[in-house]
Amino acid sequence: MCDTASCFFGYGSLVNLRTHNYQNPQTGRISGWRRVWRSARNGDISFLSIEPYDGEISGMFASTAGIGWDALDLRERGYARQSLPKGCIIGTQPDSPAMIYVGAPNAIDPSVQKPILLSYLDVVVQGFHVHFGRQGVADFFNSTAQWARPVLDDRAAPIYPRAQELTLEQQQLVDENLERLPQAHLVRDLSVSF
Repeated sequence: MCDTASCFFGYGSLVNLRTHNYQNPQTGRISGWRRVWRSARNGDISFLSIEPYDGEISGMFASTAGIGWDALDLRERGYARQSLPKGCIIGTQPDSPAMIYVGAPNAIDPSVQKPILLSYLDVVVQGFHVHFGRQGVADFFNSTAQWARPVLDDRAAPIYPRAQELTLEQQQLVDENLERLPQAHLVRDLSVSF
């Protein structure tokens, strides 16, 4: 667990260590939250955020030590960084409060259900598969709300800037879990911007 004021908890793409080099990454869980898809006010996509909820989610603790908060704040533009109350962290507690990124109200468009980029979802699922296995992937899908929106199939030409190459098994995990969510449906129109 992080032991300085540089500790943060990632619950989406930050779980995938191929997308960053933050120090001392360790899996963990927090309670009192769930993931939720939100439509971006600027751009034509949806992104993961969290909201208070009577549940638990898995993710990755890591440290910005040696890199600093500015780089992570830039990566997480559209989010507001806030302290995660110690009581939310399950298991070993950091010496100082961990930070978490929540979708900033001025970055969210509640009036429309914008598409989820499949390349973004692939990155998130790859991270959960590597660190939490098949059950962790299923838990990710089950602990995330607001799936009633299109999923843009950009896998062949990724729009997401931190897209990764998935194994066949990881692609199948994404596809199988999407298939069991009737409210999420794949579309192939590439007229969106990130």
